Amino acid sequence: MIKNILAVILGLVIGSALNMGLIILGSEIFPLKEGFDPMDAMNWDLKYFLFPFLAHAIGTLAGAIVSVKIAVSHHKIFALSIGGFFLLGGIMMVKILPAPFWFISLDLIVAYIPMGYLGWKLAKKS
Repeated sequence: MIKNILAVILGLVIGSALNMGLIILGSEIFPLKEGFDPMDAMNWDLKYFLFPFLAHAIGTLAGAIVSVKIAVSHHKIFALSIGGFFLLGGIMMVKILPAPFWFISLDLIVAYIPMGYLGWKLAKKS
């Protein structure tokens, strides 16, 4: 039981750290122009959406994989729980950060639950 709890905690921590690392990397690769408001995505160029999406998807995927690798049972449930947790974070961001409908839809539909499921599948194979 302790190992399963640790699996979820480490999955969330590693997924969150990777998420933040990719967001920071994105701001290094695509520096913000002077006067750019990062809290209003309605007028962002397409390139500024790349790293937030990758951060959400890869962070969730990595968190799910870590969770499955550490857990001793209920692997699929833990992987999907990681996806669900990050989905809740994504929903909160939608309420905070105005963004185009296409990005909100893509992000919420693809970056969380499917990545948790894919993490389970990938971790199960290795």
